Amino acid sequence: MFSKSFLGCFYSTKNKRGDFNGQMGLLVFILIAFILSGCGRAPVKPSPKPARHTPLGSIHYIIQAGAFSNIENAVRFTEKLRRRGIDAYHFLHHSGLYKVRFGNFPSRATAVNRAKKLLSERLINDFYIVTPEKYSTADLRSNIIQTADSFIGVPYRWGGESVKEGFDCSGFTMTVYKLNGLDLPRSSQAQWRKGVSVSRNRLKKGDLVFFRTTKSNNISHVGIYAGNGRFVHAPGRGDHVQRTSLNNRYFRAHFTGAKTYFFQ
Repeated sequence: MFSKSFLGCFYSTKNKRGDFNGQMGLLVFILIAFILSGCGRAPVKPSPKPARHTPLGSIHYIIQAGAFSNIENAVRFTEKLRRRGIDAYHFLHHSGLYKVRFGNFPSRATAVNRAKKLLSERLINDFYIVTPEKYSTADLRSNIIQTADSFIGVPYRWGGESVKEGFDCSGFTMTVYKLNGLDLPRSSQAQWRKGVSVSRNRLKKGDLVFFRTTKSNNISHVGIYAGNGRFVHAPGRGDHVQRTSLNNRYFRAHFTGAKTYFFQ
């Protein structure tokens, strides 16, 4: 940093009595120059790598074990299967029939083998395998809204996730996504953690909107964005699935954020 001629010139101007003071001055001068040169700066921490987001799991092969014109029959059959540890669910198909389905099998063969076993145990009388191709991905967002709107009028029920028993908010969103081939977690907090944040002005149909409506400061409500500033949700006890404006005074005040699960 400093040449020998410079240092020699510096020392030549000092007498013996001033040697000590001169050396101290030189050290201070060098230290200041060292700091100003940048060598004494704190190391810059590298920027954190962006979080990696895992897409929702897909629904693969499903067993459909019944299609009923009467919802009571669908409910009884669903409950029968659940008592045997099968995570069955029923829903109103656009055909007007209440269909009962269960499972998420990695291959058609696995689903068929499971269904044949249930046939041999006389738990089901017939079956149909729903393949991944049955879920249209070309217009998935619109399909999600169509499914959500089909549940408008269904009553709210805490812990509910079906037409018969009603829906709570996250049971509603989970069911709508499941019927469109997406494996969304069950609770609103898990759904919040799974998604990728999206600003309100960039919301698209099918994204989820979240709210904090309790003193705990935890996510406590969720709905499905339907476009034009409105969302479909199961509001709360004594109410029913409906469309509501995000500019509603209550929901505007408690809006926390939005998440998307579509990465393409």
